[in-house]
Amino acid sequence: MKRSAAILCVAGLALLAWSAAAWAQSADLVLCDRVAADPADLDKPADVQGVAAIAKSDIATAIKFCKTASSSSRRALYQLGRAYAANGQTAEAVATYRKAIDKGSTSAMVELGVALGTGNGVAKDPDAARKLFERAAAAGNARGVTNLAAVNGGGGGTPANPVEARAQLSKAAQADVAEAQFQLGLMMADGEGGPKDEAGARALFEKAAAQNHAEALLWAGSFAQRGLGGPEDSAKAKAYFTKAAALGNEDAKAALKRIECPYVLKDKRGQVMTNLCF
Repeated sequence: MKRSAAILCVAGLALLAWSAAAWAQSADLVLCDRVAADPADLDKPADVQGVAAIAKSDIATAIKFCKTASSSSRRALYQLGRAYAANGQTAEAVATYRKAIDKGSTSAMVELGVALGTGNGVAKDPDAARKLFERAAAAGNARGVTNLAAVNGGGGGTPANPVEARAQLSKAAQADVAEAQFQLGLMMADGEGGPKDEAGARALFEKAAAQNHAEALLWAGSFAQRGLGGPEDSAKAKAYFTKAAALGNEDAKAALKRIECPYVLKDKRGQVMTNLCF
């Protein structure tokens, strides 16, 4: 009877120790999430808001708690990489992203892909970057989709596989990713990777414009001004150009000037010198 009681006591103490360790780990993850979670991370729980950039005052806290939580959390491991990157510890960030990738973090794939694509902290390797973006995109990561389209030429030339790029962008656009909506709009406007669809392109530009995407605002204004994909609407065009200009878009500022000052002075070679207002 005494032996049974002793066994139960030992078992109880072991359970208490495990519970305390689990609670501590959970508390570390909560704090890690609070200061370092990525709003776009597919691993992020719905009740965690996340931060677009880790605040300078929170970096030390993020490194401390994310490091502890990372032993059992893929999400925390990726967030530790974010914290290192925010602290200028590029080598540590890259190494941590690689560990998170080994555990399947699509957000870490995107971050390491960006580093490889730009040569930030690692030897530049566009092919390796593309492969990481492909893996992230295949897993449904919106940034993986848009970055893949970018390296394949989406929005800046002819993609290596325009049909595939258009399909990938379509998935991200449906998830209301502004950059994907804009890039898909460009492809639809030009007929890349599928049929030309100016009405569809205009709708996508307007959706991205509603999220204050500066380039999309410019294109939505241009389509409205010229009556492409829908009725001509100079008032709406001016409104789009005004918002884009407020975001610093120089082309939008020039478009506004042309609307307000339609008379153009040119030099002997036919180059525009200035716009006149009356």
